[in-house]
Amino acid sequence: MTAYSTLTPIFVLTGFLGSGKTTLLNHMLKHPALKNAAVLINEFGEVGIDHQLVETIDKDTVLLSSGCICCTIRDDLKNAILELHEKRAKGLIPAFERIVVETTGLADPSPIMYTLMADTQLRYHYRLGTIISTVDAVNGLSQLDEFDEALKQATVADRLVLTKTDLATPADIDRLRARLKTLNMAAEIIVAKFGALDVEALLTADLYDPSRKGQDVARWLAEEAREAADDHHHSPVDRSRHDAHIHSFCLTYDQPLDWTVFGIWLTMLLHTHGQNVLRVKGILNVAGVDTPVVINGVQHIVHPPFHLAAWPDDDRRSRIVFIVRDLTQARILDSLALFNRLAGETDRSAAA
Repeated sequence: MTAYSTLTPIFVLTGFLGSGKTTLLNHMLKHPALKNAAVLINEFGEVGIDHQLVETIDKDTVLLSSGCICCTIRDDLKNAILELHEKRAKGLIPAFERIVVETTGLADPSPIMYTLMADTQLRYHYRLGTIISTVDAVNGLSQLDEFDEALKQATVADRLVLTKTDLATPADIDRLRARLKTLNMAAEIIVAKFGALDVEALLTADLYDPSRKGQDVARWLAEEAREAADDHHHSPVDRSRHDAHIHSFCLTYDQPLDWTVFGIWLTMLLHTHGQNVLRVKGILNVAGVDTPVVINGVQHIVHPPFHLAAWPDDDRRSRIVFIVRDLTQARILDSLALFNRLAGETDRSAAA
């Protein structure tokens, strides 16, 4: 896991049309946290960087006074990243420690995430960092209802940034928060005011950040605990009635899991239903292992699992958060139970 954590992280900034994504990016570009970053954007003209421009490296690349490199994506994402990588290797641009990719407002981020995690050329140098999605506090609810892209952007995100909150009523913001939690219970929700927020916090503490490893796990476990407490006051039907196709839930296991059995089951689940398992995150109590194992996957692809140095709290249960489309919690729960039972019967047969 050490080698994986040293790969250059690529953060994905997504969000529906008009959700304030470019306003947020403009704010981020002025922050020192991006001084050692490269930003891949669709068009320079959409981002207010002219007044910060100090050097034009080529027609697609500029160096800002902060030290941040901005590049326009002229071809596909993979080629843009490889071009950056080559320029860095040749010393044509300053060394960067992270990449931020801004998607178009109508982009489905899943293919982007798949490329970053699965491409054989990229994965030896880069890893997927945090997925950040902006959500319009005024129009977000209607966009989630009407546009599949907005729904997908919200469900795959690690952090959801609520924008235009100064234009929305507190009641509207509360309804949007509740809806987003139904869709993506593991995501951190951050409020931006006029595009401003803590940029450094936004770009750190992802699952594989070696300097802050475990912080993100502790956060989404805390969120899961709050959601579980809320469930005592709401029926399961209430939590998913607004989103018949996409919803999130958490499976909890009191007894340690067999790592081999679980790994085979998850591999088979993603092979069969990967298109409909949008995200899976888990902290596992593995039989025979003292420290927790963290898993994190996107559709068919799973990050390399890693061990935390210690449990975040006294709770030693395995907890696995799923965000799924057209799959029920009961179906996945029954599937793992059946797999464990069959594995147990095989072990007893072999022993006999």
